[in-house]
Amino acid sequence: MTTDASNRPKLGKVFLVGAGPGDPELLTLKAYRVLQAAEVVLYDRLVSPEIMTLLPESATQVYVGKRRADHSVPQTDIGQLLVDYALKGKFTVRLKGGDPFIFGRGGEELEQLAAAEIPFEVIPGITAASGCAASAGIPLTHRDYSQSVRFITGHLQDGSINLDWEALRSPNQTLVFYMGLVGLTTIAATMISMGRSPDTPLAVIEKGTTPQEKIHISSLANVEDLLATTVISAPTLIIIGDVVKLHALLAKS
Repeated sequence: MTTDASNRPKLGKVFLVGAGPGDPELLTLKAYRVLQAAEVVLYDRLVSPEIMTLLPESATQVYVGKRRADHSVPQTDIGQLLVDYALKGKFTVRLKGGDPFIFGRGGEELEQLAAAEIPFEVIPGITAASGCAASAGIPLTHRDYSQSVRFITGHLQDGSINLDWEALRSPNQTLVFYMGLVGLTTIAATMISMGRSPDTPLAVIEKGTTPQEKIHISSLANVEDLLATTVISAPTLIIIGDVVKLHALLAKS
């Protein structure tokens, strides 16, 4: 027995959208247009309130945010929700802070959609490294200081810090740690023990690009003092390398 294709429910489409680091003006035009048309939006903790105000009042908003040791919705369940809404024919947006393909687990969610034969599209966003560095006046590369940049996650899925420390020794590179605040003292101490200079400057950028932005400048050797004397709240981005020296000169006025 065959089924008439005209009687089959129309599939919705899922848009995986990068919301950028917080400032709504850093959204791409395409992301803005998609948000304006959304029927359902699954959003993360790192999506700023200002961006959420851009959603139409009629859109269903589903919070699926995560923080350390507190995942409101398991990852596989998020993917299933996207499948379920698409099967209902909904114009569905998966809204993520930063860029969904840089430590955003966007690939995992798309794998579930592809397996279910759900149509999707990825709209990249400005990743936190680029947005926060620009806001803080810290170029990630510079001919006099750094010829390469690495994006690194500050903790693994099991909460440990297990990195290729040998590869992080070179002074001619910029290191950008996402989700590294909790493990920062371990990161700094290990880098020093592996041969990186204790005087290597670092910046902890708190709530970058937003009105609440704070920039904390220190060094590998002085990280413990910084954390002992300063209250720093997530989300943060950590930049390590000589390019941090340019912050005082290039920070926005």
